[in-house]
Amino acid sequence: MTPPNDTAMPDFRPSERTRIKRLNQRAVFDRKTVYEILDAGLMCHVGYVIDGQPYVTPTAYWREGDRVYWHGSSASKMLRAVEKGIDVCFTVAHLDGLVLARSGFHSSINYRSIIALGVAEKITGEAEKTAALEAFSERLTPGRWAELRPIQKQELKATTVLSMKLEEVACKVRTGPPGDDEEDYALDVWAGVVPVGTAIGAAEDDPRLNPGIAQPGYLKQVKIG
Repeated sequence: MTPPNDTAMPDFRPSERTRIKRLNQRAVFDRKTVYEILDAGLMCHVGYVIDGQPYVTPTAYWREGDRVYWHGSSASKMLRAVEKGIDVCFTVAHLDGLVLARSGFHSSINYRSIIALGVAEKITGEAEKTAALEAFSERLTPGRWAELRPIQKQELKATTVLSMKLEEVACKVRTGPPGDDEEDYALDVWAGVVPVGTAIGAAEDDPRLNPGIAQPGYLKQVKIG
């Protein structure tokens, strides 16, 4: 897949559905920041409605150009409903820190969050679907796809891949220290930020790994968060 040039595309513009009214000073609509937040994550939540019942499904995702992708079993209730063209709400959020103010009211969290509204499209062509799955694998572990057993036709048939163009996007970010009432800064109460992050642990060998197989170098390139 050949993604469009990210830097050549205009920033997002708020719509009536994505305009941020509460704490709008935290609103971010520049495409570079939105893409960086998406690329820093792995898990999203997809919201949708089936027969009047709302659902929210957590799933892995990846981005290519101005589209986000997610996949799963062809028998998945969520994927079978969403592929029909219903409206979805795609969300990603990162917790970056606990913001401890001098009062409970002004305590908060540092975060980066995105909501994207739209309609997902099913990828049907075998070549395009395979390329999308390869992009997902390469995002997680660059270089691994080439050494994997080739994907079988039945496996491809049993997998649904969905794509949604990023058009209606709302992004909100909070950074920095607490914002206390001016008179509270004189209080002898500790205030500050406790950073929170995602860590990648050391790889663990499969107990049934054939003898003599060393851990591949690409494991050192795994980076999420």
